[in-house]
Amino acid sequence: MSTQAMLPEVGEWEWPGGAEAAVSLTFDVDAEAGWLGEGPAYERRLTTLSEGRYGVVRGMPRILRLLAEHGIRATFFVPGYTAQIHPGLVESILTGGHEIAHHGHLHLRSDKVSPDAQRAEIEQGLAALEKAGAPRPTGYRSTSWELTPETFDLLVEHGFGYDSSCMGDDRPYYELHDGNALLELPVHWSLDDWPRYGWNIDTGGNTAAPGELYTSWLAEFDLARAERRHVVYTMHPEVIGRPQRYVELARLIEKFAERGGAWYAPLADVADHVRPRLPVTGR
Repeated sequence: MSTQAMLPEVGEWEWPGGAEAAVSLTFDVDAEAGWLGEGPAYERRLTTLSEGRYGVVRGMPRILRLLAEHGIRATFFVPGYTAQIHPGLVESILTGGHEIAHHGHLHLRSDKVSPDAQRAEIEQGLAALEKAGAPRPTGYRSTSWELTPETFDLLVEHGFGYDSSCMGDDRPYYELHDGNALLELPVHWSLDDWPRYGWNIDTGGNTAAPGELYTSWLAEFDLARAERRHVVYTMHPEVIGRPQRYVELARLIEKFAERGGAWYAPLADVADHVRPRLPVTGR
């Protein structure tokens, strides 16, 4: 059974430049891999695949432009297959000074495939990112945020510096399993755009008003400042890159700047900052 070791209590953490909170904007660039990983039937579903492609063709340019305008560096979790079939994507992310992190290869859910397939997802993803010109990633995020014991062990074996898949806290902590430890930069469904706006012709989905993201994410930011903690926002270019949602993200970032007090950092930078300050074995 997994356990965890945690950060100091509220108000005890210090961020670079005297910031009141650390904010990481993260993007899962699933593209077509997000659907192909569901099964071979999706190879024939050209409309569904085209929606994933929209995230690279239209969503990514909007996102990269917005981040550049505000001088924000972010983390992009890129499946190996996405890097393979979209030449120039990796380069565009790196040109903006952003982090590229690991998100599997064909976006297979670890809890639904064999241990051998989980290994292949890690190793093929690493190879594809390297071939596309990305530095070796130090961070990992599991597909659909389902981390298994086998994948946990593979991350340790391959020397990953952090994971961003678990939800045991809303501060950085160490996820402990079977004698191994991984620095966890936690996530949550409420801080993800997909549960609000993701929709599929087979399963349906949610149709939240775009402004709901602005309201709830701003509330999270304000409490993170009060508690002097880190917050991770998760987005998908094919979702947040749609105009009516994109304008709410832009409005939110402008409000963050108006509020002030934030250190905007890729997850790798946050990991480097907290690692020497965070006990592995508990308080």
